[in-house]
Amino acid sequence: MPSTDYRYRIQGLRITRREVLRYAFVAGVGLVGIALFGCGGEGEEKKGTPTALPATVAPSGFFDSDGVKIHYETFGEGRPIVLVHGYTINLKFNWVDSNWVDTLQPLRRVVALDCRGHGESDKPHDPEAYGLDNMAGDVLRLMDHLSIDKADLLGYSQGSGISSYLLAHHRERFTSVILTAIGDRFVLGPTDEGHSNSMAEAMLTEDPSQITDPGGKAFRAIADAMPNSDLKALAALAQHPREPIDPADFAGVDIPVLIVSGANDNVMGRADELAAAIPGAKLVTIPDTDHLVVFDPRTKEEVLAFLREH
Repeated sequence: MPSTDYRYRIQGLRITRREVLRYAFVAGVGLVGIALFGCGGEGEEKKGTPTALPATVAPSGFFDSDGVKIHYETFGEGRPIVLVHGYTINLKFNWVDSNWVDTLQPLRRVVALDCRGHGESDKPHDPEAYGLDNMAGDVLRLMDHLSIDKADLLGYSQGSGISSYLLAHHRERFTSVILTAIGDRFVLGPTDEGHSNSMAEAMLTEDPSQITDPGGKAFRAIADAMPNSDLKALAALAQHPREPIDPADFAGVDIPVLIVSGANDNVMGRADELAAAIPGAKLVTIPDTDHLVVFDPRTKEEVLAFLREH
């Protein structure tokens, strides 16, 4: 049977998904977690078909989020969990191809969206269209569209940044929050405008071979590998000033929170201060793994145990 680890075309080469990821995160990304970004999974590709929902709203499709068309997919039935992917990729690459949807379906109705600027969603070229408030708003409006009052929430990298913002400012809409591949500097600050500018420049450079910043070069390669990428939109996202969250905004958190980090994550770094700022948060560090921790089977075990408990 042919391998389902389909190949992507990057700068004239055809390479596997695993090679795309390792190029980005092993071949020299370094500490570039100041910009909003993430990456996808290493699991086998599986095609999921959303189960029909007992409602008039389509189980997959598009909805209007304050003037921006957002693509979403739902799978299964029951108590919902919303999944938010990383920068430059999409819901299929992050959650379906990595078998996360199959993993979660026995416990939850899975809801995922393509963040604005990604996948099949609209891709504005104005930096003001992005930022945590707008991107978090897409999650809340998706829940409203599907008549979901409360849900569990699972984010990866950029998606964990969005989920952290939702935890700080809209936690009444969630029953639990799971943050993977996230670090103190990314959420709590300080900002570093230089890294964001480097990422934006990498997305806009006509010849990728001329990109000198290792992080920008790596994420440009990932963006070039993804279907439907819009480099101007990804640059606009990077250009929007990152907004650190005040630790005091987490003081009133009264829902279960799980943070899962890779011990060798040199992209986002450690999450000790973030975990300390969130009352009752559980921090799990997975040894011998990196920024791709969300695709490690041990992370899935931790998440499943957490969801069964809560």
